[in-house]
Amino acid sequence: MLSNHHKNVAAVIHLSALSKFIFPLGNFIMPLIIWTLNKDKSDFVDKHGKQAINFQLSILLYTFLVASITIPLFLFGVLNHIDFPEFWHAYDFDFDFHLSNHDSFNVIIFSILAGLLVVAAFILEIIFIIIATSKANQGEPYKYPLTINFLK
Repeated sequence: MLSNHHKNVAAVIHLSALSKFIFPLGNFIMPLIIWTLNKDKSDFVDKHGKQAINFQLSILLYTFLVASITIPLFLFGVLNHIDFPEFWHAYDFDFDFHLSNHDSFNVIIFSILAGLLVVAAFILEIIFIIIATSKANQGEPYKYPLTINFLK
């Protein structure tokens, strides 16, 4: 029989991921601490704790991937419209990297869309955390979508 205490602990693990708004890396540290202290007391708590941590690690990985593609493309698109003739000529740089105006427009549009994707992922992350908290509090299992199982 699953006790209310175990349901509440599992719910708090999910909800503690929102502590990232209070202090940096709170979305990793708080669920990890609560899960580590309670994982041996209940299989239910252990599974929910692993899910919460795996989800936060997956979100971090996806964010790094999108940023590693978007930031350089955005910078190339923006810097292509800026002319630095005094700088280049003063230091005798032979730098001739230019995207066509059409290419830089596409890069900027792609960067804006990727930024919107990050905002949508942020909103979905909060929604999924709330759903997981509710499921844990009801004593039901929950698996976050698009989560990589780092902890099994």
